Amino acid sequence: MKMQGQAWRFGKDVDTDLIIPARYLNTSDPNELAKHCMEDADPQFVNKVKPGDIIVAEKNFGCGSSREHAPIAIKAAGVACVIAKSFARIFYRNSINIGLPIFESPEAAAAIAEGDTLEVDARAGIIKNLTKGEEYQAAPFPEFMQTLIAKGGLVNYVKEKVKNNA
Repeated sequence: MKMQGQAWRFGKDVDTDLIIPARYLNTSDPNELAKHCMEDADPQFVNKVKPGDIIVAEKNFGCGSSREHAPIAIKAAGVACVIAKSFARIFYRNSINIGLPIFESPEAAAAIAEGDTLEVDARAGIIKNLTKGEEYQAAPFPEFMQTLIAKGGLVNYVKEKVKNNA
């Protein structure tokens, strides 16, 4: 699976409250969460981001609470994937569970500027910066995790398995 979009930069220690503020946690509707994605970090983010765009951040992206609302908001806002120097472990797992591809690449996180056009090959873990003509490597996901992401997350994967075995 290849993704291409514009990079949106965020710093280090972006916590789940910056991704989706707690005041919006009275819903689990992805479309409603998407309207407030990254609102406290960049109030205009949802008005600027386009489907397929990519978030790029420094270390410890997604730290804070264990709520799945954070990766759901990002995915529902149309973000194709997130690239960061590192991720909080619970955010990492929640992202895979809901089908949001994320890539750890310190080199990419350091080199990519806001507005750069990126192409990400999820299978190979190759991140191409088309603006700068550079290429970075992220560890590709194991085949099983790639399947979970391709199916839209763990719930969709299990539903399909149950349906096919019925």
